[in-house]
Amino acid sequence: MTNRTAFITGASRGIGRACALALSEAGVRVVLAARNTAQLEELAGEIRAKGREAFAVTIDMTNADSIQQAFAKTAKEFGSAAILVNNAAITKDGLALRMKKDDWEGVLSANLTGSFLAIQQALLPMMRERWGRIINISSVVGEMGNPGQANYVASKAGLIGLTKAIAQEMGSRNITVNAVAPGFIETDMTRNLSQELKDNMIAHAALKRMGQPEDVAAAVRFLASEDAGYITGQVLRVNGGLYM
Repeated sequence: MTNRTAFITGASRGIGRACALALSEAGVRVVLAARNTAQLEELAGEIRAKGREAFAVTIDMTNADSIQQAFAKTAKEFGSAAILVNNAAITKDGLALRMKKDDWEGVLSANLTGSFLAIQQALLPMMRERWGRIINISSVVGEMGNPGQANYVASKAGLIGLTKAIAQEMGSRNITVNAVAPGFIETDMTRNLSQELKDNMIAHAALKRMGQPEDVAAAVRFLASEDAGYITGQVLRVNGGLYM
């Protein structure tokens, strides 16, 4: 993987940040993409302090122009990405009966359409090089469902379908496309949940604990490596046995 470039969306915190650090440690040049430029620059500085290469770029996953510009800027100033980690995601929870159309469309736009548009931007350089790794961060709820999250669940289930379709389209070009489906991971997104809900989730996981962002990053690092060259169209579940 050394000297290859990885483009990571939602890289400013949580799972995206952990993925950036893990790939950087594997010798990959990392492009950190998110809306929060200050956090990205801080992370880029941390990576550069270890003698690694990092490039921060602003991206809005709900805006096609922003996605296109982020990839164009990266290609011009840092080189095309051979690895894409689609991690950026938002939630706007609510029961389906009362969910506003804007909340439905906003989550699908950021989580699913944004990922698709990022894949489109990444594919041509990968096809030219005849080497590529696309890793979509789905979720355990994309497979098992979750009440109050119809929009988020649909977006994450959609990512799994997208993964399989692109894997079939791109296999002959030596581009692998896989999904990682994290379970209950300790991040800003889960920190706001009630203790009762956390206890319930932990009780249902075989390992009886929450996962760490680094657990997900380890799976991403593997799928991005040469070792995973014959794995495509798969969902790697990193969920502590919450769903089997």
